Amino acid sequence: MKYSLPLMPNSYGSLVYRALAVSGVACLATPSVHAQQMTVSFDIPRMKVAEYHRPYVAIWIEDEKGKAVTTLRVLYDVDLKADDGRKWLADMRGWWRKAGRNAKMPADGISGPTQAPGTHRVSFAANKRPLGRLAAGSYKLQVEAAREVGGRELVTVPFNWPGKGAKTYSGKGKSELGAISLTIKP
Repeated sequence: MKYSLPLMPNSYGSLVYRALAVSGVACLATPSVHAQQMTVSFDIPRMKVAEYHRPYVAIWIEDEKGKAVTTLRVLYDVDLKADDGRKWLADMRGWWRKAGRNAKMPADGISGPTQAPGTHRVSFAANKRPLGRLAAGSYKLQVEAAREVGGRELVTVPFNWPGKGAKTYSGKGKSELGAISLTIKP
């Protein structure tokens, strides 16, 4: 292929312009190797209790050694006066010890309000926040829920990144969480 680029007034500018233009063309022609998408689906069960409070939920990824790699989502009571909802984040003990203690909340794209019972989905694109540039390897998706006047539960779903073809991994809670699924698509 032959590209004809207009010349800039000086030779240095011309070289920079040509280098940027050619690299831009090369980037457009090269497909992304890591164009993966991760979708997490989690079920908050409906409970028949006298006093029900929506659970706080944290979703994060750990490496094989149990070190937190990234927090994907934190759902908590963001509407309490004086940001009082943050003080109860520590009730999600697993997440708090691994990643939450040092997290600044609220965080754009990560934190949000608690959710009613039902099935909820959140999706993340590779190379974008909060998933970022997750290196190839074996990981554990962690989903933890804690509820006022209720219980606390942590569900672990092991997975491999990146996936080859579409792949779904799953786990199931016993009380505060229901079915958990992680789908990775190319």
